[in-house]
Amino acid sequence: MSFFARPHYRSEATQFIDQLKADKPELEQAQRLGRSLLWDKQIDRDFQAQAEAAEVPQRPYVYQTVSDHI
Repeated sequence: MSFFARPHYRSEATQFIDQLKADKPELEQAQRLGRSLLWDKQIDRDFQAQAEAAEVPQRPYVYQTVSDHI
């Protein structure tokens, strides 16, 4: 057993989350559904390649005027 192990200790945050999951068992499924709506997207590789090819290089200092003389 590790010197730093504290198996009897559970933080208040862990206790809160465990209690929340016990009270609302549908919560985890709802979280997964929300993630799928916002994050799990199919990527169109052709469109992504076209968008990257169409990028215009940014000037070193974006607030500088177009004038090139010093």
